[in-house]
Amino acid sequence: MALDKLLENEAQSEIQRIRAEAQGRAQQILADAQERAQAMIESRQRALETQRQAGIVRARSAADLELNAARLTASESGMTQVYALVDQHLDQITQAPEYRDILARLIYQAREVVTDAESVEVNPAEAQLARELVHDIPVRENPGIRGGVRVVARGGKSGITNTLGGRLERVKGELAPQISRILAE
Repeated sequence: MALDKLLENEAQSEIQRIRAEAQGRAQQILADAQERAQAMIESRQRALETQRQAGIVRARSAADLELNAARLTASESGMTQVYALVDQHLDQITQAPEYRDILARLIYQAREVVTDAESVEVNPAEAQLARELVHDIPVRENPGIRGGVRVVARGGKSGITNTLGGRLERVKGELAPQISRILAE
């Protein structure tokens, strides 16, 4: 019986060794699977974080574009309002007592450019004032002239218009950045 016992013990040992080896392999397979699963989870988390960050960047960019568009619209609207207000004041300035000196300077400057002036044209509302300022050539009424003068050269084919509105138009491009900065503040 000793041989049976010995064979049984040996078989039992072999079974335990195989079980231990199988358990070791199973633990290694499980550890490898857990490691791969963890790596996959971390990879997915990194990908999701990258997507989230990209989404945040896109959202910020979209918000910045929308903000800039709103600022531009507000700036354009503000500029329109500013120029409308300036136009209003230019219309009112023709009623001010100082306008006599302003019109005199506008006439003088235009006549310096057109040395052979045939006539001076002004708005009908300013004709009387212009007649008081100009004595050597006729003063004509021109409803198209507003806040200034047009001096017509001999023959009537050329002339120069010198108005407050015209001067404003010439400097609008230069004033725009300053007005925008003031409106933004």
